[in-house]
Amino acid sequence: MVGGRGAAVALGVLALMGSSLMWSPAGQAHTGGHRGVILCQGPSDSTYDPPLTFESHSTRVHTDARYTCTIEPGRTVAATGSLDGVSPDASCDGLGNPRITEVVKYDDGAESLIVYDQGTTARALGFADVMLSGRVAKGRGEGQSARRTVFFAPPKQLPTECLSTGLRGNSGEAQLEVPKP
Repeated sequence: MVGGRGAAVALGVLALMGSSLMWSPAGQAHTGGHRGVILCQGPSDSTYDPPLTFESHSTRVHTDARYTCTIEPGRTVAATGSLDGVSPDASCDGLGNPRITEVVKYDDGAESLIVYDQGTTARALGFADVMLSGRVAKGRGEGQSARRTVFFAPPKQLPTECLSTGLRGNSGEAQLEVPKP
């Protein structure tokens, strides 16, 4: 049973995790003298091989995302993202030292190749907030930094899966941001 202080801490963590998901409405990512960001949002489905357990181990990660992207003020396009890579220190507690690439294919024919080399995970009450950061290596946004945040609700599999056969995958809501110069 969680006491008053524990509940307050858990709610505070959830509030911080939720604040990372406060996205600009489509067409409002452009502000003042800044030229805006490429801002993509949508569902994200990940699989892990081998499955995640509480013991850290190397895991291949594959993710498919379906985005709606604001690529400039007032211009929105659909896009798909395909992420593949390895997290050498992965567990049910998070992805450590990820080396993951994402290919984003926009419906207007453009593409972006993003290389992520840093990652953090915040977890509270079964919810997880995973943030990957890196750079756009090629295509739309080339040379710019990139940040991908995914908010995962508690997994569909029972939490006990982390203790036995392992967590094979997870689904969440993703946001991809690429600042424009």
